[in-house]
Amino acid sequence: MVTGVSAPGGFELPLWRAVAVFRVASLAYVCVVVLRDADRYAHPLLAGMLVLVMAVWTAVTAIGYATPSRRGWPLLLADLGVVVAILLATPWVMGRDALDAGLPTMAVAWLSGPVLAWAVCGGRRRGALAALVVGATDVATRGMATPTAINGAILMLLAGVVVGHVARLTVTAGERLQRAVEIEAANRERERLARDIHDSVLQVLALVQRRGERLDGEAGELARLAGEQEAALRMLISGTGPLSGDDVDSPVDLCALLGRYASGSVSLSAPATPVPLPPQVARELAAAIGAALDNVARHGDGRAWVLVEDEGTAVTVSIRDEGPGFTPERLAEAAAQGRLGVTHAIQGRLADLGGTARISSTPGAGTEVELTVPRRGL
Repeated sequence: MVTGVSAPGGFELPLWRAVAVFRVASLAYVCVVVLRDADRYAHPLLAGMLVLVMAVWTAVTAIGYATPSRRGWPLLLADLGVVVAILLATPWVMGRDALDAGLPTMAVAWLSGPVLAWAVCGGRRRGALAALVVGATDVATRGMATPTAINGAILMLLAGVVVGHVARLTVTAGERLQRAVEIEAANRERERLARDIHDSVLQVLALVQRRGERLDGEAGELARLAGEQEAALRMLISGTGPLSGDDVDSPVDLCALLGRYASGSVSLSAPATPVPLPPQVARELAAAIGAALDNVARHGDGRAWVLVEDEGTAVTVSIRDEGPGFTPERLAEAAAQGRLGVTHAIQGRLADLGGTARISSTPGAGTEVELTVPRRGL
């Protein structure tokens, strides 16, 4: 199968129908020309047989190109080969005197059929290639580069390029429409799941977190895990979870991801312009910021200030609060007790991104978390 232009959802079907109509119309024109000039041909009977071959091949290509699975190299090459063979047979059937007298070759406009087929199937480049092959053969059969032959070759080349470009635009439009339909369906399903999950799972996780956040030991660890899973689940159903395979190359605005954290207790300061980052980097950095804000809500009064700075070569996000703070040894003690929220959710994420997480805290003076991600190497 040809791996060229292939529009999803049958968007290219009208183009193939147009090619079939063109072949039938151009074949009718060939019949008119042959009937008009047959008395000047060297072998009028053979000319009639060539017209019959053209009619049969027109039917074969109409049936063949109508099925997507048959639009492969065998049919495309055979299509081009048949037209070239008819052009090469033209001087013998018509005779050199008829060609020298300026009569049009027998194929006339019909010879543009494979050019259009190649353009629809493979785009501009394949259309141009087929036009060059057919045009060069047409000039060769005449024995000299007449203005008529040159003009015909140029027109075929333009047709191949233009039709190929239109075919490519059709494919792009079809892909975008299909993607939009998929996104709309995913959003509807997400909204349905969000309603169901909000009424059950999220409420249970929030209850577990609230009841166990002030406990120590395994109960406190379960509360922390419940809080993390609640945040992750909210991120998923809100559409800010991991990217699909179709979006992995599109930059993501970090400020847009952080907008969901802004509230009456969380002040967000960001540049007026977007802060684009690779999708996975932006998601992981936003998740680390969310983990830091969860700690503020869990251990302080929930009041926090978030500052986003785009330094060109790096992006720095600072999270500051006026909570109770903690001693430098507290993080090591929490890690030793198996409470790895800061170590894994914040420092671990930044380490995986090649960035740094600096945490400064003083008892009674609040905490400041500074997350820096370099753009180089992302």
